[in-house]
Amino acid sequence: MSRPQALPAEEVAAAVAELTHWDGDAQGIYRRIEAGSFRAAIDLVDRIADVAEEMDHHPDIDIRYSCLRIAVVTHDAGGVTELDVELARRVDALSDGAAPA
Repeated sequence: MSRPQALPAEEVAAAVAELTHWDGDAQGIYRRIEAGSFRAAIDLVDRIADVAEEMDHHPDIDIRYSCLRIAVVTHDAGGVTELDVELARRVDALSDGAAPA
């Protein structure tokens, strides 16, 4: 299996522009999600964990009551890869209905 390659900064910028609630640069992308309650935030983390395990690609997740901060970067590639962009898309699909924080 080939190692993911870091995307050029221009491709990361285009992906961030396409991913409505995400921000960042070639060093990493992130978004904040307001889940509405602590329980809803934990439920969303559980769903994200299922996707992350399926993809074998794991985000950094910070939980502050009902607000999540999700950050993705492929550390061993030294930046954002297509895996990170795909994980971001899947997080967006899971969090439909949750407000960006």
